Amino acid sequence: MKAVIQRVLGAKLLVEGKTVSEIGRGLVVFLGVGKGDTKADGDYFIKKLPPLRIFEDENERINLSAIDVKGEILLVSQFTLFADTSHGNRPSFFDAESPEKADELYKYVGKGLESFLPVKYGVFGADMRIEQINDGPFTVEMQSR
Repeated sequence: MKAVIQRVLGAKLLVEGKTVSEIGRGLVVFLGVGKGDTKADGDYFIKKLPPLRIFEDENERINLSAIDVKGEILLVSQFTLFADTSHGNRPSFFDAESPEKADELYKYVGKGLESFLPVKYGVFGADMRIEQINDGPFTVEMQSR
């Protein structure tokens, strides 16, 4: 599994012009599920994301987690994180998991994260529009392997 994590002041996810999910301060997490990923990979993200210290404290030090700031998570499935651009001009997505398995693991991670923080979701497989106010900007990548 791979994730791109962005610290935001707020974000809104729309499908067909209608707001589906919206968060205030927190994290937008674009989560990609790769071939062969398992619940163990999901457990890695469930364990690592909530305590990840990427928010500033009162001394402007990157010392607080989303839990500490009472943040929220907008979790968005993102198979394109497994794009292979090494050949030609069109990315290959061969390493991305099948939609059925990817959706299952995406939901597994979301439910696990709900134990720590409020989680809002994208619509798996939909053409989504995301409006977000990046904070910093502060973006990190995370991989389970």
